[in-house]
Amino acid sequence: MSWRRYVLSRVAVAIPMILLAIVINFTLIRVAPGDPVLLLTGNFAPTPEFKRAIEQKFGLDKPLWEQLYIYIVHIFQGDLGDSIRFRKPVLSVIGDRVGATLLLMGTSISISLIIGVLLGVVASKNPYSIVDNTATLLSLFGWSLPIFWLAQLLMIAFSINLGLFPVSGMRTLRVNLTGFAYVIDILWHLFLPALTIALLRLAQTFRLTRASMLEVMEQDYIITARSKGLSERAVLLKHALRNAMRPIITMTGMQLATMLVGATMTEIVFSWPGMGRLIYEAVLARDYPVLMGMYLIIVILVIIANFVTDIVYALYDPRVRYT
Repeated sequence: MSWRRYVLSRVAVAIPMILLAIVINFTLIRVAPGDPVLLLTGNFAPTPEFKRAIEQKFGLDKPLWEQLYIYIVHIFQGDLGDSIRFRKPVLSVIGDRVGATLLLMGTSISISLIIGVLLGVVASKNPYSIVDNTATLLSLFGWSLPIFWLAQLLMIAFSINLGLFPVSGMRTLRVNLTGFAYVIDILWHLFLPALTIALLRLAQTFRLTRASMLEVMEQDYIITARSKGLSERAVLLKHALRNAMRPIITMTGMQLATMLVGATMTEIVFSWPGMGRLIYEAVLARDYPVLMGMYLIIVILVIIANFVTDIVYALYDPRVRYT
């Protein structure tokens, strides 16, 4: 299969999945119990005339298939509706929060990926040594920790007891900082939330890298590379690690797909103004337009991440195109 046909085949799969996700997202919300009109009017009992006016305003008086058609048209126009709680477009509400989550998740994923892969390679070089056993034990312990418990533990230790880092938020309130001082203030607030997520993801990355490397190191081509007189460094980096990266690429792709909402518990504990906390607030406020918009974005990101992962696979290992 040629490179062009491989990419087109993946696009042909991704587009119908996105359209199907749009239909399912709409249908699940529409069949959910509850009356949207009562949600908008609160405790006020609307008259039949007022209820019909609300239904006409929001298109709820139209047949379900027509509502679905209008919903799809609005999506392709970039209109996800208006937030009930914030009284402004859903995309604007999401846009206000997406930067904070991208900063938090991007930092934590980068740290865990770099350190986790490095530790996994070092541990696999000397399996069952003191370094390997210690790192494996710590990774098992770290992987089993509930993230909300770890977040609270770090907060108590470094914020409340030692006072080294702020307890919550993304920036210092009532202080007008600019330039370098503003960047330092954000990084100061970012440290504990990013550390919380990075520690758990690091444990997962380490164990996956170690297991994949140990499996690859037993293959015949590794023995052949060593018999040719290649240095251990060349064997590890050019032959073993290259072939052990596929499961790590898969894991990283899924982490990137869920990065917008992958820190919900951490954002709640540290009051970090990101997407995960927005979903939590939308559930409490029954802000269904925001929830629908978020779920739709999550599904689309997962599909796109799978598509990008397939492309990276093909670039990393050309044999994938022909399977």
